[in-house]
Amino acid sequence: MGKSQETFGEKEKEKKRAKQRQDKKEKMEERKTNAKKGKTLDEMMAYLDENGNISSVPPDPRKKKTYKLEDMQIGIPKQKAGEPEEAIRTGMVTFFNEAKGFGFIKDLKTQESIFIHVNQLLERISENDKVIFEVEMGHKGLNAVNVKKTV
Repeated sequence: MGKSQETFGEKEKEKKRAKQRQDKKEKMEERKTNAKKGKTLDEMMAYLDENGNISSVPPDPRKKKTYKLEDMQIGIPKQKAGEPEEAIRTGMVTFFNEAKGFGFIKDLKTQESIFIHVNQLLERISENDKVIFEVEMGHKGLNAVNVKKTV
């Protein structure tokens, strides 16, 4: 009698593969027997209710809300037209650095701090001077322009 060409390890591997194939067939048969037919279109539909939650019931058309296009804000909110501000304001220089060329003026009426740059001066100023000026909107906030000392 001749010796078998297969080794013990190869026989074990083949047994393992056969068992895996058998398990796979059993699982496939089980899935086929337990599988239901697909759902109908109505069963698969999902709706959003008025609060944004997913629901299986269609929304009530009587609860439908309508919105005006003008009321929607995308991005920066629109500026509301308030009372017109005075063109010329008065204030006091709270800080001014001549070396760097900027400072701040405190508006006497509104008590807000307004940025001033040396390019917007009509005459030289220093700290604690009373000044008159106009205001314009800059990149980072209000800027004083046409600044001059009061007498």
